[in-house]
Amino acid sequence: MAYYESVLVFRQDLTESQVKEKAAKFTEIIKELGGDVKSTEFWGLKNLAYVIRKNRKAHYVLLNIELPGNQVTELERRSRIDEDVIRFLNVRVEELATGPSVMMKKNSDTEEAE
Repeated sequence: MAYYESVLVFRQDLTESQVKEKAAKFTEIIKELGGDVKSTEFWGLKNLAYVIRKNRKAHYVLLNIELPGNQVTELERRSRIDEDVIRFLNVRVEELATGPSVMMKKNSDTEEAE
């Protein structure tokens, strides 16, 4: 099985609890496809660089997953079908990060500076 970092970008009008439910739904999809979610990070509501489907902001979620390579296309198909997902990106990596991602480190650095 291969390792992937999967970033899902959800619509801005969802609540935080709805985003967590959607992330749980994608976790179940990955398990159904024979994979495993190693970690989940909620990056929160962030500004988009440009308007996507009338959204100026979006909720970001990172999933570190282990999934057979032939199942990634099915995961992408299901991401494309979901109306709450406005963008997604799956990147194959050699190994999964054990600590927090750069986005989470950035958030904690700004909180410490305040």
